[in-house]
Amino acid sequence: MIRISSNFDAGNIRCLSSDNPSDIQLEIESDTNSHFYQWFYFRLSGAQDQACALKILNAGGAAYPGGWENYQAVASYDRETWFRVPTTSYDGETLTIEFTPGYNSVYFAYFAPYSMERHADLIAEAQHGQGVTLDVLGQTIDGQDIDLLTIGEADKNKKSCWVIGRQHPGESMTEFWMEGFLGRLLDENDAIARELLKKAVFYVVPNMNPDGSRRGNLRVNAVGSNLNREWQAPSLEKSPEVYHVREKMMETGVDLMFDIHGDEAIPHNFIAGTHGIPSFDDRLLNLLDRFQAHYMEANPDFQIAHGYPQNEPGKANLTICSNNTAETHDCLSMTLEMPFKDTADTPNEFEGWSPDRSEKLGASSLDPIYRIIDDLR
Repeated sequence: MIRISSNFDAGNIRCLSSDNPSDIQLEIESDTNSHFYQWFYFRLSGAQDQACALKILNAGGAAYPGGWENYQAVASYDRETWFRVPTTSYDGETLTIEFTPGYNSVYFAYFAPYSMERHADLIAEAQHGQGVTLDVLGQTIDGQDIDLLTIGEADKNKKSCWVIGRQHPGESMTEFWMEGFLGRLLDENDAIARELLKKAVFYVVPNMNPDGSRRGNLRVNAVGSNLNREWQAPSLEKSPEVYHVREKMMETGVDLMFDIHGDEAIPHNFIAGTHGIPSFDDRLLNLLDRFQAHYMEANPDFQIAHGYPQNEPGKANLTICSNNTAETHDCLSMTLEMPFKDTADTPNEFEGWSPDRSEKLGASSLDPIYRIIDDLR
């Protein structure tokens, strides 16, 4: 018997019919207390060697329907190796995934999932690094810990660098990026990491939205708050995740802010700057331009030709993390976007944009930080 299930960490799908393998009918569940949806993650069992057509009937109503164009879903038999599978048609309403499983159990997802168990392993491993302190800033609405890794000893002569990820929980590539970033920063044999830690303290929140991550949401937390629209006036009732992180930022100060995200539609890695904030000036523009140029040198998967249009002067949305942080702390503040699809300029037919490539992009980020660290303030 063919079965569809999603009752596990980050799972999301509703099965309408699985009687006919060539017409398995599915719908993505909406985020908690929200109209957003696009993230899916489910298991197909009992269909070994059968040609299956898995049809997501409500794809056209997703948060970013442009994300389905030229999109290929990912699949895995072991939840470690994820590969792209034929996603043959999107007619404006229904997205169809066609696949013949070679085994009796296979998982499908919007992007390779990053579970809360893996997050716990990441934190547990990182806290053993030289000069690392783990703090729990507070609890989420569901009672999960908000983990902060402080790397390096605070010193008035050192820069304060903040790196956060996964404000939008469905953007799981961000925690793979964090693995690469933390792995290199904590490598005592890496010369650039050693030099950076002489000059800066890093405050790292690998997962800003544990509740949404576990619940299988695309963009919001346990009460339906989009955390990246909560930075002007966060509250313990709606957005404790942002509230606690922002309070800690006020304590430490911020010289560099890097907020890691994923974009559903644009098949490129790019940075969104803070051009539209009231205090944006030539100093911040120069730092941003230099950072991006050095990032491209370090990793050609990053580019600057494609991305979001710049905000007009004074028109930035100050509820967004990077804008609010830049305006509050007069610092270089950036949002990195990675694709759910593949990179159009540097494609990989088997994996598309992948966990491994996300990790490598995270590790590469130390190079541009190192090149500008002396000039941040």
